[in-house]
Amino acid sequence: MGSFSSNFQRLLSHTKLLTSHVNQGQHERALSLFRQIHSTLSLSLDPFVFPLALKSCAALNFSQLGATIHAYTYKASFTSNPFVACALVDMYGKCVSLASARQLFDESPERNVVVWNSMISLYARCNDIGSALELFRVMDVGPNSATFNAIIAGLAETEDGFSKAVSCYREMGRIGLRPNLITVLALLRACLGVADVNLIEQIHGYSIRNDIDLDLQFRSGLIEAYGRCGCLDKAHQVFVSMKSRDVVAWSSLISVYALHGQAGPALEVFKQMEKANVKPDGITFLGVLKACSHAGLADEAQMYFSRMRVRYGVEASRDHYACLIDVLSRAGRLHQAYDVIRKMPVKVTAKAWGALLASCRTYGEVELAEIAGRALFEVEPENPANFVILARIYASNGRFEEAERLRREMIKRGMKTAPGSSWVVHQD
Repeated sequence: MGSFSSNFQRLLSHTKLLTSHVNQGQHERALSLFRQIHSTLSLSLDPFVFPLALKSCAALNFSQLGATIHAYTYKASFTSNPFVACALVDMYGKCVSLASARQLFDESPERNVVVWNSMISLYARCNDIGSALELFRVMDVGPNSATFNAIIAGLAETEDGFSKAVSCYREMGRIGLRPNLITVLALLRACLGVADVNLIEQIHGYSIRNDIDLDLQFRSGLIEAYGRCGCLDKAHQVFVSMKSRDVVAWSSLISVYALHGQAGPALEVFKQMEKANVKPDGITFLGVLKACSHAGLADEAQMYFSRMRVRYGVEASRDHYACLIDVLSRAGRLHQAYDVIRKMPVKVTAKAWGALLASCRTYGEVELAEIAGRALFEVEPENPANFVILARIYASNGRFEEAERLRREMIKRGMKTAPGSSWVVHQD
């Protein structure tokens, strides 16, 4: 009896430590401890240990170890436990395939809402929102807030999912479920695609009434949401009201000012950020460079680009280079922009070549336009805009044969220029 009690206490102690490792993201330490528990304790492991180990396997993409643990749970008859089933579905979905996860889900004899949510979340994260919604409709248990959160988050990533995400949000209230922080974060993400300031204000008001408005991530999301629909004063008010501001909050405000061509306020916020000793990251500098681009501040853009790498050690991405090339091109420094392209240590994007080509049309530079055009024909051969711009550059410089040749090439490839379009949000 004493030996059993001793082993049980050791198992309990190890399980608490294992839980701590997993919650802190120390997954390698968690799996090392799991192996120790499995090999040293004479007492059989209970089903609560395995979901923790499987979560670490999923985080580290250790599919083989996950399969080994699956085999052990099967022999121990733990696979019918909903928590074990949920962890297995999640691990296979993240490390192996959705099909494997779905097979496990279908074979699970006892599926509570947690198991359903696991499979729905996997579909949503993999942008298979159709399968997620299909599974949601056939649930044989009542959905909870986590179910709706997964659906709303998945819909937020689709082009036409905004109205459906809002419908899900309202359906939660109709069935008596209370939206939480995760819900409003997902809904804010959906709002970014459509400038619906009324809904953003509703979400903001709900968050205040339910004491979830102080979350830093939520506040940063509000800044971006208000800013994207042109409510810069409200975005600034949210920022000012924050007692603590992390790099995401500063970057969000800089980005929304840059989005609307407000270079002065964007660069002033960046100066304040530096004075506050908050270290900027790559996203911060992307906003700064975009602000410079909109205002035609070529010298300032070069200065910030250099400061980013030298002072802060931030590696320049393709997007950073594209912004620098854009601002140089807009300023008429076409050969300088091309020199940046030639020396780029990363692959040149269509955005970078496109910025150069567009400015070549503005400044009547044919030679560089041909170089940029040929590059774009390889990078995105199905984009008719590149053919049209180069053809117009040829035509405006009297080279009508080359322009006609490009138009014939477009016809040969079956290309058609898409008509312009826009959208509005109707408010009752």
